[in-house]
Amino acid sequence: MTGRLAEPSLRRVLDGAALPIVHEVAVLNITVAALMTTEWIARNLRLPEGVERVFIPGLVEGDARLLGEQLGVPVEKGPKDLHEIPASFGRETPTDYGAWDIEIAAEINNAPKLGRDGLRRAAEAFQAAGADIIDVGCTPGVPFPDLADAVEELRAAGMRVSVDSFDPAEIRAAAAAGAELILSVNGSNIDVGRELAGNAVRVVVVPDLGEGLDSLGPSVAKLEGWGVPYLIDPILEPIGHGFMGSLERYAEVRRRFPEAEMLMGIGNLTEMTAADSTGVNALLIAICQELGVRTVLTTEVIGWARGAVREVDVARRLMFDAVTRRRVPKGVDDRLVTTRDREVLAFTPAELAELQANITDANFRIFADREAITVMNHDIMVRGTDIGGLFEQLGVDEARHAFYLGKELAQARMALTLGKTYRQEGALDWGYLTPSEDAAAGRVRLTAGPRRRGRAPGS
Repeated sequence: MTGRLAEPSLRRVLDGAALPIVHEVAVLNITVAALMTTEWIARNLRLPEGVERVFIPGLVEGDARLLGEQLGVPVEKGPKDLHEIPASFGRETPTDYGAWDIEIAAEINNAPKLGRDGLRRAAEAFQAAGADIIDVGCTPGVPFPDLADAVEELRAAGMRVSVDSFDPAEIRAAAAAGAELILSVNGSNIDVGRELAGNAVRVVVVPDLGEGLDSLGPSVAKLEGWGVPYLIDPILEPIGHGFMGSLERYAEVRRRFPEAEMLMGIGNLTEMTAADSTGVNALLIAICQELGVRTVLTTEVIGWARGAVREVDVARRLMFDAVTRRRVPKGVDDRLVTTRDREVLAFTPAELAELQANITDANFRIFADREAITVMNHDIMVRGTDIGGLFEQLGVDEARHAFYLGKELAQARMALTLGKTYRQEGALDWGYLTPSEDAAAGRVRLTAGPRRRGRAPGS
């Protein structure tokens, strides 16, 4: 179902796609389909015989389920862009998608300096982002007299807690307060492990400083002898400091200890690489999934790694699906595609000309494709990349309309620059970073051109 303006383009898209349905286009007496509401549709749509399902434009405001109850057939909102319709039919997310088996430990760095309130706020933010374990990061040389109380407070709030420290006194205090994971022990402090036996606490064992994997053996043997459960972390190194070699160590540990639990501190790479962390996290989680590393430690200190916990939460589901189903991680979950879109959906020049020929009002429509921005109403069409120059050609001087056009043109220019699909008055798709739209933002509210060129809005 659509409006008069989009009808020709919709028919071309549907006729050119091998859809697994027999379809019929219902054209209602309205120019812009996105201005419909489900209540308006209920009053104006007359269903042909034999219709089993109705698809309405994705920008329609209202409850499709309630509309379906009124029409007597299921009603679904389609995608926001008609060019996405063929893909939406052929791209089904498995009903069991979302499973994962990698747990996220989110480190709160320099916890002693935050105070109890700051620590609690940081922990709650990480938990809301998807962290399974809150890691309290101690600072070497900085006293943390409140460590036990801080752990107990987080535990009382229902959180799983780990503590990051090599200091035996801090390790003892954390374990006694209920921390379930200790990072870390090696040959320098392994004797504290004897005291942890029976405490229901796991420890992370790492190679001795400056030593290779062979130094793990004695520490692992002692922990096993004391009955202390452990995870092995061969230590992920930053790029330029042995990154590739450290990945090889993880594979070697899996060969030497095929049944051992493992941990990877992925923040060592995301925090130390000047690149958006989204793709870096996706690749690291894929490595962990294939190697059987079931715990990862990350943090969000530097700006380009903000959101890392949410990214890992998405990545662990995507990579679990890819590895267990033996298929590439594509076409199931696009939430890690943030800066660029999978595809730029746009009208062709011929389609834009046809749209403009069918417009009868002064409201401006704005479109963006890979090459330029187009603005049109019933008697003007301008196209270019300079939004200042475009605006000057529109002849708008009323403040509200000028503000609206400035906002939309700026967003269209951003979409053009990054290679994203632009939809007038809709949010750009930033993957998992896309902000929630308010209740009214799903509707296209067009702004009229200058009065000398056409009617006012709503005419």
